Formats: sequence, C-alpha cells, structure tokens
Amino acid sequence: MNDAHLSIPLWTPSRELIESSNMTKFVRHVACTRGLDLTDYEALWRWSVSDLPGFWAAIWEFFGLDAISDYDQVLDSTAMPGARWFSGARVNFADRLLSAGRETDPAIVSIDESGSSTEHTRAELRAQVNALARSLSDAGVGREDVVVGYLPNCAEAVIAMLASAMLGAVWSSVGLDYSPRAVVDRFAQLRPKALVAADGYRFNGKVYQRAAAVNEIRTALNETLEFTVLISRLGTRAVPGTSEWPTVITRGRVESRMVDFDHPLWVLFSSGTTGIPKGLVHSHGGILVEMLKQLGLHWNLGQSDRVFWYTSPSWVMWNLQLSTLLLGGSIMCYDGSPAHPDSSTLWRLVSDHGVTFFGASPGYLQTSAKAGISPAKQFDLSRLLAMGSTGSPLPPDLNRWARDVVGPIPLWSMSGGTDIAGAFCGGAPTVPIWSGELSCRCLGVAVDAWNSEGEPVRGEVGELVVTKPMPSMPIRLWNDPAGQKYHDAYFSLYEDAWRQGDWVTITSRGSVVIHGRSDSTLNRNGVRMGSGEIYAAVEALPEVAEALVIGVEQPDGGYWMPLFAVLSEGATLSESLITAIRGAISRDVSPRHLPDEVVVVPGIPHTRTGKKLEIPIKRLFQGASLDAVVNPDAVDSLAFLRHFQELACVWLDGLPHSLSRD
Repeated sequence: MNDAHLSIPLWTPSRELIESSNMTKFVRHVACTRGLDLTDYEALWRWSVSDLPGFWAAIWEFFGLDAISDYDQVLDSTAMPGARWFSGARVNFADRLLSAGRETDPAIVSIDESGSSTEHTRAELRAQVNALARSLSDAGVGREDVVVGYLPNCAEAVIAMLASAMLGAVWSSVGLDYSPRAVVDRFAQLRPKALVAADGYRFNGKVYQRAAAVNEIRTALNETLEFTVLISRLGTRAVPGTSEWPTVITRGRVESRMVDFDHPLWVLFSSGTTGIPKGLVHSHGGILVEMLKQLGLHWNLGQSDRVFWYTSPSWVMWNLQLSTLLLGGSIMCYDGSPAHPDSSTLWRLVSDHGVTFFGASPGYLQTSAKAGISPAKQFDLSRLLAMGSTGSPLPPDLNRWARDVVGPIPLWSMSGGTDIAGAFCGGAPTVPIWSGELSCRCLGVAVDAWNSEGEPVRGEVGELVVTKPMPSMPIRLWNDPAGQKYHDAYFSLYEDAWRQGDWVTITSRGSVVIHGRSDSTLNRNGVRMGSGEIYAAVEALPEVAEALVIGVEQPDGGYWMPLFAVLSEGATLSESLITAIRGAISRDVSPRHLPDEVVVVPGIPHTRTGKKLEIPIKRLFQGASLDAVVNPDAVDSLAFLRHFQELACVWLDGLPHSLSRD
C-alpha cells in the first residue's frame, strides 16, 4: 500500500506549533486543574475516553461554558443510545456563537460564481440574526417548531439557521440543487412552520431559476407551513404569500431562549440512497461541545482564522464550517462550481480572501493534481495554515501532492459523518501525518476496530465501532418514537457498540487507515479487502479520471470483480492502459486485488454528498431493479446509474461471461 506504513511522516508539527496550539493549552489546563501528566496525544486520548465525565467537564471549562451555565451531572450513564449529558445545563448554540468576537470583526464573506460578494461583520451578523428571529417569532415560530431552508451556500443561510436556533426552534436545510420531490421527501417529515428559500443560483456558468420549485414545495407543505421568506438572488419580484428578505432583517430584536442541553438544534438527513432519508436530530449542547472540541482543538482555530470549506447546506460540513464562528473566526461561503471558469477557482478564492483553513473533497484535490495546478506557485497562500479533507478516503498520493505543491502545512483527512456531525478520526496540530493514514482517534471518541466476534484487533482490518457515547450522537431519529430505527441503523450488529459501517485498521502508533465501507467489502476467496486502496492506486494514473470496483457472487459459486473506469479526456482503454492499471494495483495494493476486467463507463454515480454508489450498483448486478436499489432523487446522475443498469442486464443475460466478451 505505497508508503502508508513507513516510519517517516509526511508532515511533522514544529515545536512552535505544538507549544502555541490550543491542544497544548488544553493539556496544560488539564494538568493544572486535575493534576494529570499527559505526556503525548495518545495519553491524552486514552484519558479522554476512560474518563468521559472528566474530559467533557474539562472541555466545558476550557471554552468558558461555565460562564453560561452550571450543570448537575456531566453524564448519567454510558448507555447507547440514551446517555444523558450535562443535565441541568441551560444553553443556546446561537447565543454562544453570536457572543464570540468583537463587533467590528469580520464574520462571513459570501461569494457567488458571478464574483459578487458581501461581507458581514460580527455586529451586522448579530443584528440580522436578531431581526430575523423577531420576524419568525412574530409569525408564531416557537420552541421545537421547525424552520427549513432551501438555500445556496450563502450568508443568508447561516443567518436563518442561527435565527431558528435563537428561538429554540429546530432547523433543517438542503441546497437549491435538490429537486422539489427530494426536498419534500425530507421536509414533509418535519411538518415545518416556516420556510426560508432563494429564487435561484448560478453554477458552472449557468443560471438556475428555482422560484417555481419554491412554489411547488410551499404547496406540498401547505398543511403546516405558515410563513415563507424569499431571498431574491436572481431578481425575482415579490411573490404573493411570501416575505422579502430585506423586510425580515430590519425588524427589532428578540432575546435568545436558553434551552436544555439536549434540546433539538437541527435535523440532518441521511443520503436517502435506498429510501426516504432518515432525519438525525442533534442537540444544542451536544453540537456546542463537539464543535468547540473539534474546531478548537483538532483544527486549532481561533479568532484570527478564516475557514473555507467547499460545501453546501445539504452536507454536514456546512454545519461544521459555520461553527467556526463559535471561536471568533470568520467563514467564507462560496456558491458556485469549483471548476468555473477553471479548476483553480477554489485556490484563487483561498488566496484572494486570506483563508487560513481550507477544506475540500479528495475528488477536488485529485482534479487539481491531474490538471497540473501548483497552488503555491500560482497563488499567494501565505496565510493558509492547514487543510482538511473528507467525504471519501484520501489517497496517499494526494497527501504527498499537497505537501509538494501546496506547502509544508497539515492536510488532515477525517472520518466521521452526518450521524455525529463530527469526526471519529482525523488529525491534530500536535501529531504527525503519515501517508495514507488518519493521524489519530479524536478526543472523547472511543473508537476501536472489532472483528466479527466483537473482539478488538490491531494491525488488521476490523469494523469501526465506538464503544462509549458522544454528546453529538443523535438524541433520536425523527419519527422514531420507539427508537427502533436508531437501533437498527447503528446497534444491530453489536448491541453494546455503535457500528459506523467502515473497515479500518488501527496501527501500533494509534493512527487509523480507512479501507472503505464494510457493507461494500470485496471478498475474493475469503480475503476481505476495501475498495479505497484500489481507488488510490488506479485514480493516481493520469489516464483514469475516476473508478469504481464491486464484487459480485455468481450463481456457480464464482466471484466476479470488475473495475469500472472513467477515462480522462483523450485516453483510450488500450492493452497498455489495462497493464498499467493492473500494475498499479499489484504494486500499490496487492495481486489479490486485481480486477477480472476493466470496463469503461461514461461516469460514476454518487450520492449528493459525493459518495460512490458501490452497494446499489452491486445490487443491480445481482438482479435487483433500479427502483429497488436507489432513490433517484438521492443520486447526482441518474443517467450514469442507468448506464450501469444496462451493463447489469447485459451481464446477467450472458452469465457466466464477462462484459468484454461477445
């Protein structure tokens, strides 16, 4: 697997960074208040998961939450699900966020594809959040009512979310790229009282009008919807029955409503790949302490930082990005294509706006690498201090590429998810980065790798499990009063541990290797393998834009493992390219991973958060119908998926023949 386990790290934190980091300051706080001598990160992590009440109490103190509220007890039990955190505490996520920073500090820079930009100071953000909260309150929105957003990645989306939270209402949002049907599949479950929507957006040089979609959504939600705010980004005139944005952000103010620690803050939806999306309910307090820990300690953010993560309101990284405001920093919201007018667009934005922390998917970094972009040579990245990546495993070659052409800064790959609105594993400013590995298990997260018998394993592949509760685990799933859906989603395999569904290896130094989804595991001749390493090897070839691999059990007991490849412009599937693909896999992974054949496809379908549809495509080749394996509204390209359906029909008709045979 390349040099993933070599002893020389790709990046090592300097002594100056270690000494000045929030992580080290936290260690000193723990030493001073608890008399603990935690000599390295591993010792800190072990304490954080062996003494959950002590660790989370230290987080509460370190970030000044004791000035907001007392509490009776940090944790009542370690039951999962059902653990109750910080009983007696009264908090409000938005109130804590808006209290950070100075009045004149920048808070949000919002940019669209046309180049139009706006900037909100802290004072302006507070004023507009207060005014919108007043407008919502005047419209009858109160505690636990639902406010939904159909919005692009812009300042108005952040303002709407915070206004909802101020009132103790529950927020949920999706991006404007979702169809009305996909929106209604999510929002109808919530029975919202208020909708904040925009009339359209620009993407890849095109204008997308969404006013008609907004009306369709309003009609579908008519039974409960009482108030709609319309944001005109494309010049749409006033629509009857809606309030205009300039009107609702110029009213008076309203006081924040302090709520219990476990009061619902927002609902994040699962991808909905195989059915109606699940609504994951997170709490004010759970998100507050998790974001302070993750962004403050692991990302090392503070008041001087500006975070830019290429994301949308449909993805949990949008929620993490806006949480930067808790620490006094600012955020940049970009609404547009990462490839318009060219593939260097995001790097240009990083440079032009003094971004200190930049986050993007491995796919964007791969595109940059294949386009020959040298960010540090082409742009001024002098303020960029760190990068993040998530959504899929980060290939080792990309981490080396970033080191060579971006600069000697950390690129922290993370594994987590919408489920916990955070990370299980990732990086830290005090821990080196090794190629192909996530540097550490995150503080307060009792991550382990278990075999099929529920036994911990080291240095070999196992299921990623979390053996103790986290404050940011969902307090419940929406419309799941008995908790059965919650149990089935995370506790059906191991009754006493949260199963995330990823294959991982925990190394002897405490780092983590992500192999891919355990439910899409390849299993040839009894040898289990993840798809991640195959993608890292194959997608590093300049001729291959993207790849997907599946393993299909055949009726005669055989096992067929094809590799589907999207070729780069100008490339053809020649014998030499097939040899190169097989050679890369054999060299960088193992000869056991060699595909039975390579099949060229026009594109790979993904979920709307960028995950390859390995399981639905495998099920197509097992004879399932397209409607049975996937919700079309959850897919980024139905045309690509239908191409795989056609291939599956050809293959099933010709069993046991391969696709490349007549």
